[in-house]
Amino acid sequence: MVAFPEVRLRRLRNLDPIRILVRETELSAKDFIYPLFITEGEGVRNEIGPMPTCYQLSLDYLPQEISEIVSLGIPGVLLFGIPKCKDPLGTGAYEETGIIQDAIKVIKKEAPGLLVITDVCLCEYTDHGHCGVLDNGRIDNDKTLELLARTSLSHAVAGADLVAPSAMMDGQVKAIRTILDYNEFQDLPIMAYSAKYASAFYGPFRVAAESTPQVGDRRSYQMDPANWRMAIREIETDIHEGADIVMVKPALAYLDIISKVRERFHHPLAAYNVSGEFSMVKAAGKNGWIDEQRITMELLTAIKRAGADIIISYHAKEVARWLG
Repeated sequence: MVAFPEVRLRRLRNLDPIRILVRETELSAKDFIYPLFITEGEGVRNEIGPMPTCYQLSLDYLPQEISEIVSLGIPGVLLFGIPKCKDPLGTGAYEETGIIQDAIKVIKKEAPGLLVITDVCLCEYTDHGHCGVLDNGRIDNDKTLELLARTSLSHAVAGADLVAPSAMMDGQVKAIRTILDYNEFQDLPIMAYSAKYASAFYGPFRVAAESTPQVGDRRSYQMDPANWRMAIREIETDIHEGADIVMVKPALAYLDIISKVRERFHHPLAAYNVSGEFSMVKAAGKNGWIDEQRITMELLTAIKRAGADIIISYHAKEVARWLG
């Protein structure tokens, strides 16, 4: 191998135009999906305390928000609902006139070409805050599958472009694929939260979605952060059951998982840059401890460099402006 002084790798870093020419990873607004929290009521635009610049929005604020997202070139949104009432079975998740079902219709009227992805889970809708049916303190996996399937179908009927099951129930992709196909939604894709870890980085999200478990935690169904081989098994299973896109969540503490999944599978790969990751950057930026824009761009570039095709991030709007 030829070495210094014949080889001077700094030659390719000396001028900005050269750095741009040889850059291996580029961020674009089209890489991003922007999460939205939709709530009941009118005139509601509540900033989420631990997530500055993010809001709980009522339906009447959606057209304005969607118009901005479209203008920034962001191709899609991921919807989370906050119902007026919660109950043990999370019935608000699969009601025909539920908050997400209504939000889909509003968005499709405002921006028919915007990709509308719906989170399919029960945690925002249950009074106990868990992602499935609670039976004597234990999540009943198989009873939950029926409700997740009903939720997905209701989203499809309302006009969703893609459903994203996040409950981490065994068999959820198969149950959803089966009901969609039976009801002639065989062309509707599924983006599976396949490797979703039981992470401490979800704290701010639970404030935003009002979904903190009232008893226990989610470690019996979300993945152990110590495991990577289990992530491969989860993704293999979801692909076998019919997932069209797979996901790793969170992103930054799991870049190694993203990389391993990218090397092994050829399915489109999403990574969720979650609320805790976002909030830490915002807090440090507010205190002047970091250059917030540079840190944000560096972290998101790392997610894409690790192998993510799709980045779900609360930074999406500001990044689109910076790239604009």
